[in-house]
Amino acid sequence: MKAIDWKRHEHNIYDKIIRWFEIIKEVLEDPTVLPENTYNMDETGVMLSMLNSIKVLVRREDPRDYRGTIVKRKSITAIECISADGRVLSPMIIWPATTLRDNWHTFETPGWHYTCSETGYTNSKISLEWLKLVFDPQTKEQAKGKPRALISDGFGSHETLEIQEFCFDNNILLCRIPSYSSHKLQPCDLTVFPSLKDAYREEADQLYQGGERTINNEHFVYMYAPAREKAFTKRNITSGWAASGLVPFNPDRVLRVTPKPPPLSQETDSRINGIQVDSSQNEILQTPVTPVSAEAFVSLYNQIEQNIHTEPGTSRLQKWVQKLANAGQSTFAECALLQDQNQLLRKLNNQAKVRRSTKSTILARGEGKVMSFEDIIAARVARVEKDVIKGKGKRGRKRKSVALEAGEPDAEAEPGPEVARTAKEVIKGQGKRGRKRKIAVCEADEPVPAPEPEAAQIINVPGPWRAPVARMI
Repeated sequence: MKAIDWKRHEHNIYDKIIRWFEIIKEVLEDPTVLPENTYNMDETGVMLSMLNSIKVLVRREDPRDYRGTIVKRKSITAIECISADGRVLSPMIIWPATTLRDNWHTFETPGWHYTCSETGYTNSKISLEWLKLVFDPQTKEQAKGKPRALISDGFGSHETLEIQEFCFDNNILLCRIPSYSSHKLQPCDLTVFPSLKDAYREEADQLYQGGERTINNEHFVYMYAPAREKAFTKRNITSGWAASGLVPFNPDRVLRVTPKPPPLSQETDSRINGIQVDSSQNEILQTPVTPVSAEAFVSLYNQIEQNIHTEPGTSRLQKWVQKLANAGQSTFAECALLQDQNQLLRKLNNQAKVRRSTKSTILARGEGKVMSFEDIIAARVARVEKDVIKGKGKRGRKRKSVALEAGEPDAEAEPGPEVARTAKEVIKGQGKRGRKRKIAVCEADEPVPAPEPEAAQIINVPGPWRAPVARMI
C-alpha cells in the first residue's frame, strides 16, 4: 500500500474538490477559452540515477534479492507544460548549482531553456522567467488574442505580484489547484509524470548496462530527452486531462474514485507462494537438459544420429530432438541479445566522446540566470572565436614571440650581471635588560670585505660590559 499524507486523504479534500470544479467550470465553459488554449504547468523532480526494479532469472540456491545501484541523492527539476489538445511546450531545466556549465548541455535540445538555483528547485524569479521566455512566446501565436487558461498548483512562487501583473497584461487566466489535491486534479501528475519517471529509469538502466557506474549532470539530458519523447505523447496527455475531469468536463471521474482494496493476508500470500514454488520445481524437473557448449551440442547430435534408425519415434529420441531445438533457440536468442548490447555500447560510446570533448566551462553565473539552448551554442562559438584570437593551442600553450620564430636571439633570455650577495656578521653582545644586539658589518650595496685572520677576530671580540670603578690614590 502506498503511503500518503493524511492531508491528501479523500476525506480531507472532498470539499476542496467540489469547490474546485465549481470555480473551474466557469472558466472552461467560457466560449472564448478553447481547449487548445488551456494549459497545465507543473514541476517534477527527477532523481539523477535511480534504477528500475527488474526481474532476473537466478538459481534456486541464490538468496540475493537485490542488485548494485548507482543512486545519487541529487534531484534535477524540470518545468513542464501540456495543453488540453495534446501538445507539450519546451521544458525548462533547473540545475542544483550556482553556475551553468558547458559540458552539461552537449546533447542537442533546440528550444529548451536552462537555469540554476542553489537548492535545485523553482522560485519566484525562475517562475516569472518561465512565463516570459517559455510560456508566452510558445502560446501567444496559438491563442490569436484569445484568453489562455494556465492551471497550476498552489505553490507560493506561482502567485507573486509580478507574476499576476504579467498574466493580467497578457490575458492569461491563472487558475490555482487547491492544496493537497494535485494528485487527483492535476493532469501532469496523473499520467504524464509517472510515465516520464519510468522511461527515465529505463534510460538509466541502459547506461548502467553499458558499464557506466557514475551518473553526473552531463548524463542527465542524454537520458531525459528520449524519456520525455516516450512519455509526452498525445494519448498520455489527453488521458491526463480526462482523468482529472477537466477536458472533457466530468467531475464524476474524480469524485467516484475509491481507495484500493486491502491487500491479501500474509497466510494467503504464503500459501500462494508455496504453490508457485512447488509448480516451478516440478517444471524444472520435467524440462530436459539443454546443451550450453559446442561439445555438448555435437555430442547430442551424434546420439540422435546413432539412434534415429534403431529407435524411431520413441519418446527418448523426441526428448533429444527437443534438447537440440532448445539449444538452437538459446543460441539465436543470445546472438540477438549480443547485437542489441553492441548497438547500445556504440551509442553510449558516441555520447561519451562528445561529453569528454566538451570542457566544463562556466557559461553563466548567478541564481535564476536563464539560457536557451541557442544561447548556449552562441556562447560556445564566441568562446572559440576568442580562443582563436588569443592564439591558444590544443593544450593552452602560449605562442612564441616573433623574434623566436624568426630565429633571432631573445634579449630577455640572456642572463644579467650577478648581484652581489649581502654579507652580514652578527656580533653577539649583552645590552640593557639582557637583549641581544645585532650589528650589520656590510650593507647590501657595499663590497664584501676580505675575511680577517682568526687572531684578529679573537682580539676584536668585546668582552662583557663592566661598570667603571674609581681608583683610590
